[in-house]
Amino acid sequence: MAGTGVFAEILDRDVYKYYADGEWKNSSSAKTVAIINPTSRKTQYRVQACTQEEVNKVMDSAKTAQKLWTKTPLWKRAELLHKAAAILKEHKAPIAECLVKEIAKPVKDAVTETTLFSFDFFKVVRSGDLVSYTAEEGVRILGEGKFLISDSFPGNERTKYCLTSKIPLGVILAIPPFNYPVNLAVSKIAPALIAGNSLVLKPPTQGAVSALHMVHCFHLAGFPKGLISCVTGKGSEIGDFLTMHPGVNCISFTGGDTGIAISKKAGMIPLQMELGGKDACIVLEDADINLVAANIIKGGFSYSGQRCTAVKVVLVMESIADALVEKVNAEIAKLKVGPPEDDCDITPVVSETSANFIEGLVKDAKEKGATFCQEYNRDGNLIWPLLLDNVRPDMRIAWEEPFGPVLPVIRINTIEEGIHHCNASNFGLQGCVFTKDINKAILISDAMETGTVQINSAPARGPDHFPFQGLKDSGIGSQGVANSIKMMTKIKSTVINLPTPSYTMGNGGHSKL
Repeated sequence: MAGTGVFAEILDRDVYKYYADGEWKNSSSAKTVAIINPTSRKTQYRVQACTQEEVNKVMDSAKTAQKLWTKTPLWKRAELLHKAAAILKEHKAPIAECLVKEIAKPVKDAVTETTLFSFDFFKVVRSGDLVSYTAEEGVRILGEGKFLISDSFPGNERTKYCLTSKIPLGVILAIPPFNYPVNLAVSKIAPALIAGNSLVLKPPTQGAVSALHMVHCFHLAGFPKGLISCVTGKGSEIGDFLTMHPGVNCISFTGGDTGIAISKKAGMIPLQMELGGKDACIVLEDADINLVAANIIKGGFSYSGQRCTAVKVVLVMESIADALVEKVNAEIAKLKVGPPEDDCDITPVVSETSANFIEGLVKDAKEKGATFCQEYNRDGNLIWPLLLDNVRPDMRIAWEEPFGPVLPVIRINTIEEGIHHCNASNFGLQGCVFTKDINKAILISDAMETGTVQINSAPARGPDHFPFQGLKDSGIGSQGVANSIKMMTKIKSTVINLPTPSYTMGNGGHSKL
């Protein structure tokens, strides 16, 4: 059970503590934040409402700990990360339990968060493996340096020698999203630590308890006090205070529009941001309809569509649209709808606010003449899967990200029409194209203004070592293990200056100094 056994010390009278200076603490505010179970819509957990003064103390501790950590040998950093990975794998069950209760992840997906992404049951623990892979990759990347000689550049004598290395940025502020509060936290934590940084984690409210359990695994691994902290509380009280804190040297954020606001306030510090998406699926006449339908179901409806890389709009050639819609509808009818504890395919969305937003998009589409392939059905936060056909560009659902199990289909007559709709969006995270013509696929990929294009597969974030980035309002910088390590470091150069040699060439070509 969550909060019991090795996790007992993170809980005090049904309220989860925050983590600072290597200890689990209660906030001096004596206030808590409720975490609502999306299924029951009742309070499931409570976490501490940290104060700005407590944030200041966390930042001071993080700065002090980082100065010592940067002197820790790479092999020792990697050793601790491997230990944390093993503990994370060992305790995946209580973390998965929290994911089911606070963000309504189906049991199989809650385990996937800590295991390798697959629709089948898991074979390897994903988040733990991500930590271990990062440790190994960090040793390779950070163990390399460069040696430059000045005479490699025209007009320079051989009098300067430059040694370059990668050094940590300092204190990394990590803010993961509600939908992957564990996996997208460790994807920030592990690169930051192997690179020699300290890290302050601000988990989402929905997902905070899962994140606290994950942080406890790092605590049990024996990292130095103050190196990792986890502060909980209302974004309205400590959100801006954290992101604008002078002690922060880098922000790694995954989420929605909040990231755009953060980027405008952050100032001159590095940002790594993965924001929203309106991932387009372009389907050509020669596509394998069965393959397309399977990927639309997987890409559009897994975890009730609450993924940045979910298929958000299908752009299908008119000549095959009827056949594709019929096939997708048949697959939707097979989806199991209900509570996450029953391992259903479609579970309640994360909040009533989210459900209301989705319903607003559906009502707008209905008023403007979209074809409803299923009856719209909602019970609290639970929304039944819905395919909307004959969607037009004047409908909100054509452009806005529902983050729910509602998928629009737009019929197109040319490839150019599909590319235009994709590129007209403010988002540019991922896209996909289905065709048997690889030449067309590459040309379309080149034309799509997205960070990634999947050919004959639905959009996806993994594997975790692949580059992952968005264009336009979908993000800043690139993620993936190697990219995150490089992003959380900077180049340091040491130049050795030698006296200018004075010499003449004597007999035999030997120099005389």
